[in-house]
Amino acid sequence: MFSVQTTNSSKRLSRPLVVAVIIIVLILVASSMLPIIFFTWLWDRLNIFATVFLGIFVEAVPYLLLGTLASGLVEMFLDRDQMSRWISHRPIPAAVTGALMGMVFPVCECGVVPLTRRLFHKGLPLSAGVAFLLAAPVLNPIVILSTAAAFGWKAMLLWRVGLSLVIAVVVGLVFSVEKDASNVLRPVLDMAHDHHHEESKSFVEKIRAAFVITADEFFEMGRYLIVGALLAAGLQTFIPQSALLTIGSGPVLSVLVMLGLAILLSICSTVDAFVALGFVGTFSFGSVLSFLVFGPMVDIKSIIMYAQVFKKRSVAYLVLIPFVMSLLSGIIFNYLSP
Repeated sequence: MFSVQTTNSSKRLSRPLVVAVIIIVLILVASSMLPIIFFTWLWDRLNIFATVFLGIFVEAVPYLLLGTLASGLVEMFLDRDQMSRWISHRPIPAAVTGALMGMVFPVCECGVVPLTRRLFHKGLPLSAGVAFLLAAPVLNPIVILSTAAAFGWKAMLLWRVGLSLVIAVVVGLVFSVEKDASNVLRPVLDMAHDHHHEESKSFVEKIRAAFVITADEFFEMGRYLIVGALLAAGLQTFIPQSALLTIGSGPVLSVLVMLGLAILLSICSTVDAFVALGFVGTFSFGSVLSFLVFGPMVDIKSIIMYAQVFKKRSVAYLVLIPFVMSLLSGIIFNYLSP
């Protein structure tokens, strides 16, 4: 009886081993048939991939840390009553206030996601939270100063800030139609309860608790940042930008190409103005402006992080509405500008 069981067990174990050996042999045979130049090309691509990934990740990590730290401080020092006093629940004032909150929090598109999720937990209205989510990566002081350094205190800066504010408010108003936040937001287990004894904690205890929350959210959202950075690096490595640039002519096509680059490059909003400056000689004012407006709202890594806060249909609205509005804005500027 025992020998039969042992025999059956060995058969079950040997099958995966045989499959693994066959796969290895096939890989070795296929690799021997490929020219050496292929492996040289692949090695170069992998080096580019690693460089691009590290560039995106290292660029975004400090702002994700800043956003999660702000989230921890909000959780420990802000209660629902304060939120109700500061933010109106009427759709238009809430959306405008939420968008202008971006001037207070110096967070980019990575750090704003965990902070917005925490603010929702504290009772921030949907319209205000969505407007803040989309506007903060452009309206924060660091991005305004970096844009001014690249383009000066001129039309590009003014239109970037103005259009970002308008789009954020419009999308916030669209979300204000939904009265039940549970139809928009995904449930989060670690935020399902309130901290009833926060008032009894000392300042040092609250700071310590805020750091614990910061660490938890940093590692939670950080893994999605890594996935987004890997995808963005892969697309940049294996889809040549020259292919997009060669078709980027015309008042409509140029805007579409720049919107595609905004998603593909996934550049942090704190430095994207200097990248956009390199396109000024090749692309029109409207297409560069659309890149600067849409990029901080939607890119590969932010879409993945949005999906951890919002339900699928809501994520689609967060992507499509800013895309259409940025596209129309860029086309209008291209036709109106001399």
